[in-house]
Amino acid sequence: MTLARNAAMALVVLLLVVAGVWSSWNSAQHVLLPKGREHGTLTVTGCTEEMCSGRYVSDDPASRHHTLRIAHSVAAQKGETLPVVVKPGTDEAVRAGWGGGLHAWLPLGGALVLAAPLIGGGMRLVRTAWSVAGVGAAVLVGAFFAL
Repeated sequence: MTLARNAAMALVVLLLVVAGVWSSWNSAQHVLLPKGREHGTLTVTGCTEEMCSGRYVSDDPASRHHTLRIAHSVAAQKGETLPVVVKPGTDEAVRAGWGGGLHAWLPLGGALVLAAPLIGGGMRLVRTAWSVAGVGAAVLVGAFFAL
């Protein structure tokens, strides 16, 4: 019975972590693998509930982008200038640097925090659970302070 419980908990933990990586990778790939992507700065000119837009100045003078959109949670306020990486084929940008990287991995941090009680309570791996929770909390707190 113990083996079945541990296997079930391990499967749920694996599902949580894979879902966190899957949802994080959409933005994280642009921040972590920036070679070959367009870089520049975005000056926020206006925001809606979900998105902000602004004037984009590329590091490459042959850029076709002049205005871009970015998630409202990443753009702090109107008039702020942010380093960004442009998602290929779109007019969307993701914030570059530590702040953007940590923000991109927020879903994984949340998944790790959610998986920790399952590891500690269901699998009886208390030290591992505290370690997983600590890494998840560090991502969440780091993103809060980096942005």
